[in-house]
Amino acid sequence: MTQSTFRFSIDRGGTFTDVYAEVPGKPEFRVVKLLSEDPQNYPDAPREGIRRILEEVTGKAFPKESFSAAAVEWIRMGTTVATNALLERKGARTALVITQGFRDLLQIGNQTRPKLFDLEIRKLDLLYEQVIEVEERVRLLQKKEAEGNREKAEDTRLEIIEGTTGEQFVVLAKPDLDVIRPKLQEVYDSGIRALAVVFTHAYAVPDHEQWLGELAREIGFTQISLSHEVMPMVKMVARGDTTTVDAYLTPHIRNYLDSFRAGFSDGLESSQLLFMQSDGGLTDADHFKGSNAILSGPAGGVVGYARTTSIKNFNRQLPIIGFDMGGTSTDVSRYGTDYELTHETETAGVRIQAPQMHIKTVAAGGGSRLFFRNGLFEVGPESAGAHPGPACYRKHGHLAITDANLILGRLHPGYFPKIFGPTEDQALDVEATRSAFAKLTATINAHSRERGLPEMSAEQVALGFVRVANEVMVRPIREISVMRGFDTKEHVLACFGGAGGQHACAIARELGISRIFIHRFAGVLSAYGMGLANIVEERQEPAALVYDADTKSTLSARLNSLNTVATNALLQQGYPQSQIESKRFLNLRYQGTDTALMIPEPESLTYNAELTNCSLGFANSSPELQSSAGSFPDYGQAFREIYRREFGFELVNRDILVDDVRVRVTANSPSLQKFPIANKSGTPQPDSQTRCYFESGWHDTPIFLLDQLGAGQRLDGPAILMQDTSTILIEPGCFAEITEFGDVVITVETKTQLEIGTESDPIQLSIFSNLFMSIAEQMGRTLQRTAISTNIKERLDFSCAIFDESGGLVANAPHVPVHLGAMSDAVRRQIELQGNQLREGDVLVSNHPIAGGSHLPDITVITPVWRDGHPIFFIASRGHHADIGGISPGSMPPFSRKLLEEGVCIKSFKLVENGVFNEEGITELLLEPGTLPRGPGEASMSGARQLSDNLSDLKAQVAANQRGIDLLLEMVEHYSLDVVQAYMQHIQANAEAAVRQMLTDLSEREGLKKVDSLSAQDFLDDGSPIVLKITIDRRDGSAVFDFTGTGPELWGNLNAPRAVTNSAILYGLRCLIPQDIPLNQGCLNPIKVIVPEGTLLSPSEHAAVVGGNVLTSQRVTDVILRAFHACAASQGCTNNFTFGNEHFGYYETIGGGAGAGASWHGQSGVHTHMTNTRITDPEILERRFPVMLREFSIRQGTGGDGKFRGGDGLVREVEFLEPLNAAILSERRVYAPYGLDGGEPGTCGRNLFLRKDGTTLSLGGKNEIHAEAGERFRIETPGGGGYGTPDKKSK
Repeated sequence: MTQSTFRFSIDRGGTFTDVYAEVPGKPEFRVVKLLSEDPQNYPDAPREGIRRILEEVTGKAFPKESFSAAAVEWIRMGTTVATNALLERKGARTALVITQGFRDLLQIGNQTRPKLFDLEIRKLDLLYEQVIEVEERVRLLQKKEAEGNREKAEDTRLEIIEGTTGEQFVVLAKPDLDVIRPKLQEVYDSGIRALAVVFTHAYAVPDHEQWLGELAREIGFTQISLSHEVMPMVKMVARGDTTTVDAYLTPHIRNYLDSFRAGFSDGLESSQLLFMQSDGGLTDADHFKGSNAILSGPAGGVVGYARTTSIKNFNRQLPIIGFDMGGTSTDVSRYGTDYELTHETETAGVRIQAPQMHIKTVAAGGGSRLFFRNGLFEVGPESAGAHPGPACYRKHGHLAITDANLILGRLHPGYFPKIFGPTEDQALDVEATRSAFAKLTATINAHSRERGLPEMSAEQVALGFVRVANEVMVRPIREISVMRGFDTKEHVLACFGGAGGQHACAIARELGISRIFIHRFAGVLSAYGMGLANIVEERQEPAALVYDADTKSTLSARLNSLNTVATNALLQQGYPQSQIESKRFLNLRYQGTDTALMIPEPESLTYNAELTNCSLGFANSSPELQSSAGSFPDYGQAFREIYRREFGFELVNRDILVDDVRVRVTANSPSLQKFPIANKSGTPQPDSQTRCYFESGWHDTPIFLLDQLGAGQRLDGPAILMQDTSTILIEPGCFAEITEFGDVVITVETKTQLEIGTESDPIQLSIFSNLFMSIAEQMGRTLQRTAISTNIKERLDFSCAIFDESGGLVANAPHVPVHLGAMSDAVRRQIELQGNQLREGDVLVSNHPIAGGSHLPDITVITPVWRDGHPIFFIASRGHHADIGGISPGSMPPFSRKLLEEGVCIKSFKLVENGVFNEEGITELLLEPGTLPRGPGEASMSGARQLSDNLSDLKAQVAANQRGIDLLLEMVEHYSLDVVQAYMQHIQANAEAAVRQMLTDLSEREGLKKVDSLSAQDFLDDGSPIVLKITIDRRDGSAVFDFTGTGPELWGNLNAPRAVTNSAILYGLRCLIPQDIPLNQGCLNPIKVIVPEGTLLSPSEHAAVVGGNVLTSQRVTDVILRAFHACAASQGCTNNFTFGNEHFGYYETIGGGAGAGASWHGQSGVHTHMTNTRITDPEILERRFPVMLREFSIRQGTGGDGKFRGGDGLVREVEFLEPLNAAILSERRVYAPYGLDGGEPGTCGRNLFLRKDGTTLSLGGKNEIHAEAGERFRIETPGGGGYGTPDKKSK
């Protein structure tokens, strides 16, 4: 490469493209910011930026259409080209080739719905337009088969092979290429050129995918993405999605690269073109592909702040929190000693299984719109966008955070680019912003006058919105730090992006951070980071090994083999060995868990490529390397330490398993130059003066220009510091210092107690609502982190909540709606039962329906929060324990008649007493069902079959509660007890007002009288009626939900405790309110519930209820929504499927069809209403249990017809590989999900048992059966009802 040539670092964003350039050897740099799309003025923004800089520096003309890049050494670019194509669904036409039985697997995903309370369930369009199913199949050889049944496998002429993991697999069917060829040809002839191939267990057995790939190449497909090549990791759904993304986006990227190169007359022949990948490493343009491109731009920002932020405390480099606030969203991330990567995320409705920077995005930015709804200040998630933009953009736009900062004086029109108005040459429109805020302030003050609250000025309103926005942005920062065991106070806040500088001081103060670092090029730091990044080659392979002394040599050899391949790839690109370094990783997890951590090799050992003789392989490598391998790094200890920090504990006496081996080899590239600035002493002179509004009112505020300041100068707040591309606000009590390289370091005053009154204030109401929910969410994250069981940790079958001193619900972070409101009954019952006997250090546990429980597997742990010897609040967490004993594995028996048959029954027990966990007492209770006497003909019972998991999960619930207590007491310390308790009441009152208003509006909309009724009924499959009459009183917005006429208590388990009915009512009401409201006790205050005693919705103390929580709850919800005429019936079931033996129990719930509405089609294959739990990935299921998933697909045509069709149900067929007990607990096998307004009903579900002899048994809705190896359980779930008469159906 030529010396003294240009180097370009570019970030092509969605709105703007930033270009940073330098000439090596010269103290010069250039920065250009331009619109990413401006076809009237230039064809390509990055190329135009390069052209402008070349012209400016050389003084020569470079034509826009095409010019030579001979003067360019390298171009490094991050781009949103792939991300935008994914969001807008503008990638290449793609087809999916997948194992037979799984054509709809990627559409189903984990079967959850994106938004819990949206009756119209929306999913983004699929990336592929055609599917070919291939009859091919491999499965893991079970341990028992491997030990003693190999001959049997050989007798049946099954081929047994060893996979790349070292495990043995049985080949059940090989793809018949002669059958597949015409199908592929047909796809090709339709114009599709991109193919994604996803076969079961291809991560370990890639042969079948390879054969198909060769065939596709013969036919002429130009993009063939094979899942084992894209990402050889277990989890078929995530790997399949990633492969589809790769096939869909890579041609789009290739087209962009061809177009980009074509704009240079020399085709960049002598210039290096590198692209940033999602993991923070650069790769050659020809290797840049769709699956690694999603975070290409944001990754540059992380590299930028990680490589430039240097603030030490006692000679220790402080960890960094990155805060990148843009126009529509804010990205937050963390950097400790290395880049923090995640290996599975979801973007634009697609799961990506690839190394990516751990970046959390929240929909709050400068363009986030401002709303006053239901008495609350709300910021976003809607954005004003670039067109029309905020109100001040002169395009009749919407009030946004940018407007709030403008009216507060924190943005100055005189320093903002004049690019607004019809001719795009005018300044920001301050008057338009003032006018819009005047209208909004009048609305808010009218609301306040009605309630006797103080009125506010427009500036107070604007500052209120800024404070709410700050709290919204703080929540994801807590998620990546506090919730992972890191103290935010020990971090530096690295602020960049266009809008971040206006909020940095407030964000840092809220988090207790004392230092902020803002780089000289903070406005273009993502571009600058491209120039600081290293070139990376990664290689990864799956494994299936126990991490112990016996496997270390195998692991060492595999790591070295991967290292050789990756290093050779860099050597072939021309990088010298002296620049190459490698880092090795093992993906480890504890046996019995699904939570794997990618562990970097401990710092004691690093490898230099010059010592490894990479081209020769390990056997011929240097003595130093072989000696190092002899003392293999202790990944196990590193794993235990990281696990303990992340999850708060370690699992003793459990094997550590190796899922993957990975190497990351980097070529260290020459870094960008650093340009020092001149020293200056004395007080700097401001460029101008303005006035800014803060909590204490208006302040005179000087404005300084950063490029006029010198190193060593200090600015005391309040002050505004103008950078070329962003505004930095230094708040009162803070000060900024300029470093030798022109960076800004702000020291922030510590957070002090705010003087807040106990009367309701709309701004504080919004902030406290966020704070309480944040605490509940942090509790949930703690519970998920510290739990052991798949049910809680992976399926997220739990909820966490905060309650006031009387047990009234304040905030609930539910993953499962059936827990909504139900825990309040449990807390109040414990107060009644234990109130006078409670002491500080006590923790209660309960699951009994008579004590506010839903069903026995849902165990609630309740902890009082103490102050001055009295409980001031209560904290509770409820988690579904996969087995708590009873007559069936999984504790979901289809034939239970009595409560005790469903497992352990706990009305009230001190799980922790005086701070001591009572393991002996709770163990005795959990094992008690196995000791109870049984009568003649009664099924035998067992105690908890996975006791250690129960104990671990209960301890996790205690830990989650303690996290909530710590955070609540911290809040009390900051605001005072009176204020916190007052706002608990205010938030409940706010929710109550929202429900009353909704009921009033609904009454008027439906043309009801002032006091009038709605009614509905439906029937359980046994014919039991659920009858509801809702009487709405519009005079005060109240309602009576009267279930009189509902059938009597059942001699079965579909009885539902009253708490479940309350949850269904709360869920139904929330679905009918279009905006977010806090879900708390206030929602139920306007509601009176009448449930006659002795009915199936108010059963006796000993009635069986396990099906009531999961089935009857769905039917009650259907009846409520039918009465409100909200939508047709959804599947009305959760299809509870369990199997196991005396050693284990497995439990899952299966989705179905959603009901259609007045303007939407029902979604297919999702969980609806009262549950939203994830389902286990097919490959994980088969690795952990002796079963094989034969089919998981959408049950086509089962949604009810109508103007809007109901969603289709699912088909799930499981083959057993050893004798097991299996059970199904389901509904809607007799009474079909109803249609509405002339819509047809959905198809009923059915459960079939396929015997080895070829015969089929119908199992009805609820049954249990003993399955032999080779027999199958087929579950076909119901479709949703249609809406509107079919003959009016829109085409």
